[in-house]
Parts: sequence; structure tokens; C-alpha cells
Amino acid sequence: MKLKLGFLYVLPLFVLQIGCNRANPQATGPQLPPPPLVSVARAQAQDVPVYLDEIGKSFAFESVTVTPQVGGRITQREFQDGADLAKGQLLFVIDARPYQAQLDSAKGALAQAKAALELAKVEFARSSELFGSKVTSKQDYDTKKSTVDVDQAQVESAEAALETARLNLEYCYIHSPIQGRAGARLVDVGNVVQANTTGLLLIQRLDPIYADFTITERDLPNVQKEMARGTLKTLVRLPSDPEDRARGGKLTFLDNTVQNGTGTVFLRATISNSDHHFWPGQFVNVRLVLATHKGAVLIPSQAMQLSQKGPFVYVVKPDNTADLRLVTLGQRQGESMVITQGVAAGENVMVAGQMTVVPNSKVRVDTGGTPANAPATAK
Repeated sequence: MKLKLGFLYVLPLFVLQIGCNRANPQATGPQLPPPPLVSVARAQAQDVPVYLDEIGKSFAFESVTVTPQVGGRITQREFQDGADLAKGQLLFVIDARPYQAQLDSAKGALAQAKAALELAKVEFARSSELFGSKVTSKQDYDTKKSTVDVDQAQVESAEAALETARLNLEYCYIHSPIQGRAGARLVDVGNVVQANTTGLLLIQRLDPIYADFTITERDLPNVQKEMARGTLKTLVRLPSDPEDRARGGKLTFLDNTVQNGTGTVFLRATISNSDHHFWPGQFVNVRLVLATHKGAVLIPSQAMQLSQKGPFVYVVKPDNTADLRLVTLGQRQGESMVITQGVAAGENVMVAGQMTVVPNSKVRVDTGGTPANAPATAK
């Protein structure tokens, strides 16, 4: 009897459990995952540059190797290696005593020549009077006249010798021919140098500075066409610099020939360098700006993905459906990419969460992450 009562007590509980399961059939069924969470950015229409990116090298705006114009022993050095020099600043002094003696000798020779000329003029004047009175001969007259001409030539020669001696004395004091930065000196005090032979110092002007680079002959016609419209701009930076630190300059030279063997053309840009950020001999990245692309469509570069059919992006439609778009890429603009076909300005493209998205499926837009209207800024 006790067994029957226990069975009757458990049976209602079992029936109650079955009834609950039937009332909630999803309680034990499979749960569908929510749509993937994605971040989006809005494609922007902006004016962006059309450019050529090349690798170049920086060179000094002016470069001079200082050499003496007279020979002698160096007696003074008036600068420090690596110093910034002003134009006309004294650099070296050569022993001036021999040249001072030559100058004094030239002064004496000139005075002697002038005295001889004065005497010849007096004698010629006296001979002219006598010749007019038929007292002296024509030969004596001509001799006196020739003596004046010879002595006049001697004076002019002495004056030239004096000027040469004066210049040689000035050349003993060697000044900087340009404004620039000194390299390491090539001679020390006490060395004897030869005129127009011995190098004393290399000076380079660093501001402005040149950025030399080349383009392919394929790009030459386009560059020439844009140059005909005006001076082209350049953006130059060191390889270690971020793109936003590129320094603006101007294209100032285009070579007149295509280099044999390489099929390239040499160009030169001039940029300001007052802070000496660029150094002669450094490699630089040069961007030659050819034109401006009006109203280009820009999207963040992280929205780009690749497939066997080419680059594509996901566009989130107004109904929060993911639309896969094959796109045609333009040039990179900083952290953004130009899209020439496939996306219109104002459309929202996915920038995060694309890996879990299935084309034409629903997605959830993360409004707390990247704003939907975040601009794809061109650099």
C-alpha cells in the first residue's frame, strides 16, 4: 500500500514537467546567433592630389672646395670644423710677408716708371720746340717722341704689376665664398699649400637644399604636360618621417635627355631647410604632385579586402544588410584610399568586423565605435 501511494505522488510531478516542456518548445531547441557587430565609416568626396612617388637623394644647394690662389705657409685658421659660415668670413691666413715685399717692390717700380715718363715728356717738349725752329733733326724728334711712348707703356706695366701684387697680398687672407656649413678642414696651420692645387675646406650650403630624383620615360609626357601649365609642387620627407611631415617644395629642373640604359629622366626639386632637417647625401621620398582629382571618393584603407576576383569592400545598406562590392582602386591618400568605381560618396563601408560577415546578411552597426560619418581624410 505504501508503494502505491509513492507512485501516485511522483506521477503528478512527471506529468507537470511534460506539460511545461510542451508549453515552451524553444527551451531545449538550438539558439540562433545575433547578427555580427561591425564598425563603419562614411565614404567622403574630396579633392585629392594626383602624384608620382619616387625615391631620391638630397644634395647641397651650393658646394665649394676652397683652394688657395697663392702658395705659402698657413699661419692662421679662423673657424671650427662643422661651423656655420657667413659669406666673406675669414677662414685661413697664408704668410703674407713675401707678398707684402712684392707689393712694396711694385710700388717702387711704378714710381720709377712715372719719373722716367715725366723726364721723357720734358725732353720731348724741348725737342718739339727745337724741331719747330729747325734747330734739331727729324730723327732726334722721333726718338724723343718714341721715348715718351715707351715710358708710358712702362708706367702701365708697372701699374699692372702693382695691382697683381696687391691681389696676391689679398689672396693671403682666404674668406668663405658662400654662406654654408664647413666640413672638416683638410690642412692645419704650418702646412705649405700650392696655388690652385691644395684643397683647404669643403663648404656646403644647406638652405635651401636639392632633392634629386628620376621618373620613367613613360611618365615623362604627363609631367611635361603638367609643367606647361605651371610650376609643379613636390612633397619631400625622410624615409623615417611620417607622411604628414613631408616638406613642400617646387620642381626646379627637368633634364633634357633620357638616360641611356635606365630609361629614366633626371629631375630636381628645391625645398627649404632652415632647420637642417635634410642632410646632403640622404635618401628621401619625393612625391611629385601633377594635378588635383576633384571630388574623389575616399574610404579608410582598413575597409579594403582582397579576393580572387580582386579588391572588395562591404557596404552597409540602409536596412543593415551587408553588400559585397568589387571596387577599382585609385591612389592611396595617407590613411585613406581613392575608389574610382564601386562605392559612392555617402555610403557606409565596414572598417571592422568584416571577417564574420556573410554577403547579403544582416549586421549590427556599432554606434559606439567609429562614427558613421567619420571622414576618410586625404593626406
